[in-house]
Amino acid sequence: MRLGLFGGTFDPIHSGHIHLIRQLLERNIVDEIVVVPAGNPWMRSDGPFASAMDRLAMTQLAIAELPKNAKDRIQVSECEVVREGPTYTIDTVEELVATQPGVKVLLILGSDAAAEIGKWHRSSELQNLVELLVIARDGDGLDIDALDLSSTQVRQELLTHQSVSGEIPASVLTYIKEHNLYAS
Repeated sequence: MRLGLFGGTFDPIHSGHIHLIRQLLERNIVDEIVVVPAGNPWMRSDGPFASAMDRLAMTQLAIAELPKNAKDRIQVSECEVVREGPTYTIDTVEELVATQPGVKVLLILGSDAAAEIGKWHRSSELQNLVELLVIARDGDGLDIDALDLSSTQVRQELLTHQSVSGEIPASVLTYIKEHNLYAS
């Protein structure tokens, strides 16, 4: 089985993330995807704006909006959110491999992140355990007609009270409003 591992801060999850997930499933590039919101991303100089639990909840809501045939092939993992200390991808991969022996893990990365993988914690060990699935994003990689959208852009639009219709799932927008996230 080809298991795609898609980690990220998801601060918030947006239509670009959902598009990537759907494309990988629809094109049968992976059999299943595990979406992993980062708990305490150690490589970021600034921390996430929303709490790990809020980012996990928004990710779960976004995936729940997908059609049944897609969401049946997606798991949202809380492993990094509940893990103490910095979040390292190698720990998540080792956990996946231990619970699902024989699975082929494809680590899903944008070309920008892939260019930095040598700086990741225990990078050589990580790269020995996974196959990199690099998505074209200002560089080489698999072209999935990625949407030109970022969480930074969505947060800025929310902060300045601009419409984010179509940029984030409706349930995620409701959650953001109910929890007063990304507000000025």
